[in-house]
Amino acid sequence: MMTNEQKPFQIGDIVMDNRVVLAPMAGVCNSAFRLTVKEFGAGLVYAEMISDKALNTRNKKTMDMLYIDEREHPMTLQIFGGDKENLVEAAKYVDQYTNADIIDINMGCPVNKIIKCEAGARWLLDPNKIYEMVAAVVDAVKKPVSVKMRIGWDEEHVFAVENAQAAERAGVSAIAMHGRTRTQMYDGHANWDILKEVKQNINVPFIANGDVETPQDAKRILDHTGADAVMIGRAALGNPWMMYRTVRYLETGELLEEPTVQEKMNVCLLHFERLSALKGEKMAVREMRKHASWYLKGIRGNGKIRTAINQTETGADFCLLLRGVIADADAGRLEGEIEPTRSVTQA
Repeated sequence: MMTNEQKPFQIGDIVMDNRVVLAPMAGVCNSAFRLTVKEFGAGLVYAEMISDKALNTRNKKTMDMLYIDEREHPMTLQIFGGDKENLVEAAKYVDQYTNADIIDINMGCPVNKIIKCEAGARWLLDPNKIYEMVAAVVDAVKKPVSVKMRIGWDEEHVFAVENAQAAERAGVSAIAMHGRTRTQMYDGHANWDILKEVKQNINVPFIANGDVETPQDAKRILDHTGADAVMIGRAALGNPWMMYRTVRYLETGELLEEPTVQEKMNVCLLHFERLSALKGEKMAVREMRKHASWYLKGIRGNGKIRTAINQTETGADFCLLLRGVIADADAGRLEGEIEPTRSVTQA
């Protein structure tokens, strides 16, 4: 019998090149970011979540979020909603009018605005609702359907196994799970033991998520849980090399060096160029302020440059500042130092 490492990672009829997956992150995972991460080796990328009602009313901003670059495949479009009729209608639209490979249903978002819509993590309190909603979507579309959830609502309401089994009975082709409860938000630690228990009680492909900060963490979560794939979220922000380094580490055991300052800034500039093409220069400059701070993370003495970037209004000024960082690194004025990322499980 083949082990997980020997079997291809597959969702429905979509086969991935590897087991490293980009998590859906709201306000981040647009096509410009996804493509950049994909080029660094991610086996599968998720788009940021899309509101079913906004999609069904053809809201322009939401419709723009459906854009997919051909080079991103395979990729997943994620939808969220609180009532069956709207969720099914949105899923049908994604199924028929987009070139997404997989449709994902969000039932893990912990944010109040989403919870008030009876969507996201609100579903975690009711396995029966999960079954009903997911089954309706699966029956209505041809593309494979997956779900992303958390282990539970709070410590007293951890229905991880029941919720996963409900989704499996409803016909999903894969389940991704973050090892925190809704009330934890992003605090504390992800519970990998519960993820392991879920994997042992379902038969569809399982993607483990939570506290994966380094390639070593990725291997540990796969070994600990027996999951079919690992999902990486915040560790990829400003650091698409995390994907490349993780793929290599999982396949060969080789731990590649962290990127240089010059490499980080050049990819940040490429990211900005793509975001400008996608959303226009003005919006790209605003959105890249947060991305630039992530790309600059770990570079000693980056406070001044971050402050300057947050005050830029034009693409020319933004690029000038980043090229200044490259020039400083070339001249040795940054001491060439990037602080290494520490594993979550390190003391």
